[in-house]
Amino acid sequence: QLQAFGGGLVQPGGSLRLSCAASELNLRSYTIAWFRQAPGKEREWISCIIRTSTTTNYADSVKARFTISRDGAKNTVYLQMNSLKPEDTAVYYCAAAARGLCLIDGANYRYWGQGTLVTVSS
Repeated sequence: QLQAFGGGLVQPGGSLRLSCAASELNLRSYTIAWFRQAPGKEREWISCIIRTSTTTNYADSVKARFTISRDGAKNTVYLQMNSLKPEDTAVYYCAAAARGLCLIDGANYRYWGQGTLVTVSS
């Protein structure tokens, strides 16, 4: 029920905006998180936006570079990624949880998007 898109190939220092859209869920009613998984590494929580609010949180690895936001009219959550680094290369997933907390354990999220690949390389 979630669809993540917007990934691609970008040079170091560049920017991308990922989108997480839903067809049957009202994303404002869910806490939405972004996770990523790099090749050979465990899945990593990177950001979230709390349901019915604009409260956000970020992992230290992306703080001050990434921004999560919600567009209620479009029922879409965005992840604006700036100053991208090669170590940001990963498959990025969005996930939704009905709880009003920013949970970093993916097991707490009921709905997942299919993932979108971000490659940062020159």
